Amino acid sequence: LSLISSMDEKEARIQIRDVAHRLIGEVDSMTLNAKSRQHVIKLIEDEILGLGPLEPLLHDSTISDILVNGYENVYVERFGKLEKTPIRFHDNTHLLNIIDRIVTAVGRRVDESTPMVDARLEDGSRVNAIIPPLAIDGPSMSIRRFAVDLLNLEDFKKLGSLTESIAEILIGIVRCRLNILISGGTGSGKTTMLNVLSGFIPHDERIVTIEDSAELQLQQPHTVRLETRPENIEGKGGISAQNLVKNSLRMRPDRIIVGEVRGEEAVDMLQAMNTGHDGSLTTIHANTPRDALTRVESMVAMSGVNLPTRPLRAQIASAINLVLQLERQEDGKRRLVGVQEIHGLEGDVITMSEIFRYQREGMDRDGNVLGRFTATGIVPRFYERLRHRGIDLGLEVFQPTAVN
Repeated sequence: LSLISSMDEKEARIQIRDVAHRLIGEVDSMTLNAKSRQHVIKLIEDEILGLGPLEPLLHDSTISDILVNGYENVYVERFGKLEKTPIRFHDNTHLLNIIDRIVTAVGRRVDESTPMVDARLEDGSRVNAIIPPLAIDGPSMSIRRFAVDLLNLEDFKKLGSLTESIAEILIGIVRCRLNILISGGTGSGKTTMLNVLSGFIPHDERIVTIEDSAELQLQQPHTVRLETRPENIEGKGGISAQNLVKNSLRMRPDRIIVGEVRGEEAVDMLQAMNTGHDGSLTTIHANTPRDALTRVESMVAMSGVNLPTRPLRAQIASAINLVLQLERQEDGKRRLVGVQEIHGLEGDVITMSEIFRYQREGMDRDGNVLGRFTATGIVPRFYERLRHRGIDLGLEVFQPTAVN
């Protein structure tokens, strides 16, 4: 086993397979058919080189999240629904060994002094682990799977997440360089929507992306990907999203994409949007568009920037053009439930108008949410901007009828 670290994975698996075959053959009491023998050998390989019991889940493309609550309880999310699996670890020590293997591979550590850690698997999947004494009932681990097959707007339409008319408008607002804030709760599809929208950025533009954990999969050739770095065990060496946003302004970007705004970087993001970096995109955790703007305001206040309320809200209203609200509903489907345009300031209040909404109409017997997308009848101010860019969708898409 001590030689495995010096081999590549393919060679190591061959060696382990050969040794396991030989050992099984030497045990007289172990009578296994060929299929069972292959299964045992695969378990041994996964235990030594992979993530043990979790390996089959990592190769299941229908799984979006793997949630480990102690060594006995492993849940997965499929198609927006949680389900318990029969998979389990031997004990908490076994689970701790797997967690340690994950974080060690990316140069981090997890122990009593640092009982929380974020990491990333080789395939790009995002991992969070927390262990005792913070996790009372044993180690806990969450894996957000990296999407290998990218969704596009056609997939969104087939899934009922939006309509043809809304899709055309989304393409237009990206191409005419509006600043977009994508809002939604956990698991509502914000990053997926950000990926989809980024696909309509022209290939001759320079894009800088900033993320805590790299998840975006931009197809443009002129893309620079930046990722934050946590502090080491001595509390040094950390690089925050705010540092990266500031640095990105010196990199001559046409657009800046922040995977998620969650802290002091909100200040620099707003300044970037207000100083010529039109067409920037970012996401935020919030349940409504109004809540999203309030959260941005709170983040700026927490950063220590001492701005009076009115100038701060004026800056927010000037920087952000549109808020797209996403929601994961009871049937597990993720839908675009609202499109709001920001107009400006009236008194101390940021004014907004809803262009589209998803109108719920109940649920069917199978637990599926029933509803329809409707236009509110308000013609957005960006309509003229679209026309000047040669994107004329016609006023009929904004008529107050069901959107097909």
